[in-house]
Amino acid sequence: EKPLDFDLLHLTLERALDHTRLAAENRELREYIRESPSGLLGRSPRMRELIEMVNPVAPTEATVLITGESGTGKERVARAIQEASVTVNCAALNESLLESELFGHEKGAFTGADKRREGRFSQADGGTLFLDEIGELPLRLQSKLLQVIQEKQIVKLGGGKPVSIDFRLVAATNQDLEALVEKKRFRSALFFRLNALPLWIPPLRERREEIVPLCLSILGEMNAKYGTE
Repeated sequence: EKPLDFDLLHLTLERALDHTRLAAENRELREYIRESPSGLLGRSPRMRELIEMVNPVAPTEATVLITGESGTGKERVARAIQEASVTVNCAALNESLLESELFGHEKGAFTGADKRREGRFSQADGGTLFLDEIGELPLRLQSKLLQVIQEKQIVKLGGGKPVSIDFRLVAATNQDLEALVEKKRFRSALFFRLNALPLWIPPLRERREEIVPLCLSILGEMNAKYGTE
């Protein structure tokens, strides 16, 4: 009989153990992703702290300001706080279109306004309005937004009668609003109102232990979409 090759046996056992360990880690990560609220993944201490802050905030009606670099998942955190019924990207429209988008307008309010339109504030009545890229909101509209937050009323473009509304505001930005306030590019009173419950999302480079769970989550979403394994 040939003598046992102990080096080969040792290598085979190591590979088997590695396979078992990786399979166990994969099951653990998949279970973790399945139990994560609204797709929020937080294995790092900083993200777990954020998630622990989100849970008590969700059932309240307080205004929330979400900050963080582009791509950190601000919109996903907004959904975790409360499913946003209406979303507006403040950087996607010029000032005049954005004002009409938010407040709505009456027929004939401006050239091209051939019919009456409900704005996003009205559509969010009784629900949540998510204003993304709030740092891009023009100063004039910042004043109007502050007035809406304070008075819970809006006036459509071309209209004269205030309309009462009740909504929750969640805002997000990748900019430093305090720095914008110092530069007179963001109104301090509005920042004070928005910053009632600030949530900062750390960038992925500061929580690298979440790269694998994120990849598995994306893979799971793609498999579900295309019916693959």
